[in-house]
Amino acid sequence: MSGEIYMAAAAALAYEKRLEVTANNLANLQTTGFKRQAVSFRAYRLDEENRPREVLLPDPAVADAGRFWIAWETRVDPAPGPLRQTGNPLDLALNGPGFFTVESPAGLRFTRRGNFTLNAEGVLVTQEGWPVQGEGGEIRIEGGRAAGGRAMISVGRDGTVRVDERDVGRLRIEEIPAAALVRAENGYFAPPPGGGTPLAEVDLAQGFLEMSNVEAIRGMVEMIEILRGYESYQRLMRAVDDINAKSVNELGRSA
Repeated sequence: MSGEIYMAAAAALAYEKRLEVTANNLANLQTTGFKRQAVSFRAYRLDEENRPREVLLPDPAVADAGRFWIAWETRVDPAPGPLRQTGNPLDLALNGPGFFTVESPAGLRFTRRGNFTLNAEGVLVTQEGWPVQGEGGEIRIEGGRAAGGRAMISVGRDGTVRVDERDVGRLRIEEIPAAALVRAENGYFAPPPGGGTPLAEVDLAQGFLEMSNVEAIRGMVEMIEILRGYESYQRLMRAVDDINAKSVNELGRSA
């Protein structure tokens, strides 16, 4: 494979990855607490001493396809999504930084998805049934709806959970740097090395849900841009292939 076709193919694959990430963002447009992903790329080549060097394309020094590659990485956009009022006392949303902490079968997980509920034992849980963590462990709400009770459940702006004016715990809210966010199963985030940082001050809204931070129009514009870029590299590969085929045919006739 010629260097020109290899570079074009590598760029087309990069656009294909961008398309995958953007399509996933749009698919989660209505997913509560979803954080959009962005993808970035860097091109590298091996120098004369076989050391990787970052290059800007097009780079005339890249002639050997085997010494050139494109690396990509995804990152999470932590920008907040809009809040939607539900009136459900177990729907919670964070204004500002921080993540709810839950205990999954695989260990601690973090999320901005606050559509919680109560299990049969009156424990505050996620939609998957994972216990939501307070500063002292699970938060149990006796007399809650799951137990057939009519207890008055309130959650203060500081995350303190009260049942009939009696404190039963305070939500464990932790801050995680955007660069350390790693997606886990079901749209949750895995704890970074060393864990998160507990937040002493939070601003929590009861009866609200934070929606996805994906913007539909922006996502559609990105899709159009990506598809056009992908098609341009396909045309480039066909053009280079046609030129090579023509050169071979002319050499054959001259011989």
